[in-house]
Amino acid sequence: MGKITGFMEFQRLREASEAPEARKHHYHEFLRHLSDQEAGVQGARCMDCGTPFCMSGCPVNNIIPDWNDLVYRQNWREALATLHSTNNFPEFTGRVCPAPCEAACTLNINSDPVGIKSIEHAIIDKGWEMGWVRPAPPESKTGKKVAIVGSGPAGLACAQQLARAGHEVVLYEKNDRIGGLLRYGIPDFKLEKHLIDRRMEQMRAEGVEFRVNQPVGGSARNAVPAQKLLQEFDAVVVSGGAEHPRDLPVPGRELDGIHFAMEFLPQQNQVVAGDNVVGQIMATGKHVVVIGGGDTGSDCVGTSNRHGAASVTQFELLPQPPEQENKPLVWPYWPIKLRTSSSHEEGCERDWSVATKRFEGANGKVKKLVAAHVEWKDGKMVEVPGTEFELEADLVLLAMGFLGPVKKGLIEELGLDQDARGNVKATIDGAGCYQTSNSKVFAAGDMRRGQSLVVWAIREGRQCARAVDEFLMGTSALPR
Repeated sequence: MGKITGFMEFQRLREASEAPEARKHHYHEFLRHLSDQEAGVQGARCMDCGTPFCMSGCPVNNIIPDWNDLVYRQNWREALATLHSTNNFPEFTGRVCPAPCEAACTLNINSDPVGIKSIEHAIIDKGWEMGWVRPAPPESKTGKKVAIVGSGPAGLACAQQLARAGHEVVLYEKNDRIGGLLRYGIPDFKLEKHLIDRRMEQMRAEGVEFRVNQPVGGSARNAVPAQKLLQEFDAVVVSGGAEHPRDLPVPGRELDGIHFAMEFLPQQNQVVAGDNVVGQIMATGKHVVVIGGGDTGSDCVGTSNRHGAASVTQFELLPQPPEQENKPLVWPYWPIKLRTSSSHEEGCERDWSVATKRFEGANGKVKKLVAAHVEWKDGKMVEVPGTEFELEADLVLLAMGFLGPVKKGLIEELGLDQDARGNVKATIDGAGCYQTSNSKVFAAGDMRRGQSLVVWAIREGRQCARAVDEFLMGTSALPR
């Protein structure tokens, strides 16, 4: 694959990026995809390694060596077709996926891996620029109707696959715009929303009907009764995500100025979209503390910097990981190592092994937090004596992950069984794949597997679509 000696001749090349100080003043994407020549050079680095671990490292099993080789040979249109054969939305994964494929790259054993994600980014952007991404409507209709609840990446992928199989697909979304966390979780500076809008236009042309401001289940005035979907549709897919946030029940939690990350981030996305958000949570001039060291916490850091925060500090409960992983020990699996995001580069103090003990305030508003460093002893987390400290905090953002889907409403009304982790219980192997305790209802994405990556959601949506197609038709030509 690629050039036989390319991995010895060429170095890994990162995508160009706008300087941190400049990009903090806007919400546009600041990474630029590789030029045709640069992407070809990266494709040339792909080794003829025999066993492409990159493919097994990728949740959607992208045929990475093939499109690396095609880009090296500048056969972009075929590279796009190969990429689309496994991934409905490579413009999303090419921007926000952490690239487990690169961790699994054979070249990563003792060198820098092939820039797989940057090549994917270049392929799909070129495809849109050249007008190669077009609707693929079915040749005939099946007469079957499918309702999909939740328009995140799992719901979108499932909807597109089922529409292409000839089914009538209606996608329900409780918010005012389609996209789920793609729309209202990921900041615009990482994923601009016109990318979602143009995919929606493609999907409309393929037969998908979008219904916004329509929650399914629950007591809201505009809610659609869950049982109504069972009556009107031949199958129902629930892909509403894992939206129950992990809280921090310590003294002072009730103070004003302490918010979940998903109260803070969606508001800024709405403002960028042109909405007037009354009472928007702002970090301007404030000392911001982000509790949680994952991607959501990083997004809070980047957004706070763009608001003009006086300072931004991020805490992580776990110990600081090593700067370099032990490759012979962990390859080809996803390594635990220190990761510095683009938001961290823009300005942030970080600390690890920190547990928040309480919040303190005045006049009902948070003013500081009290925390301490911790360590693990005999399988338990204990406070390190003498490490307690105070930190000024006018705004605290809780980004500590999610506990699973919200049970009230949709899940309760459909009477769906849950697994030990509180997710909707649905198999992924054998007969009845992705089928819940109600044979007419299927589950996919974070609602089934718990909080995860966009690329995993796309995989789940695609596989769930095949399962629904088999349920309705007895067989399916959709890819696994």
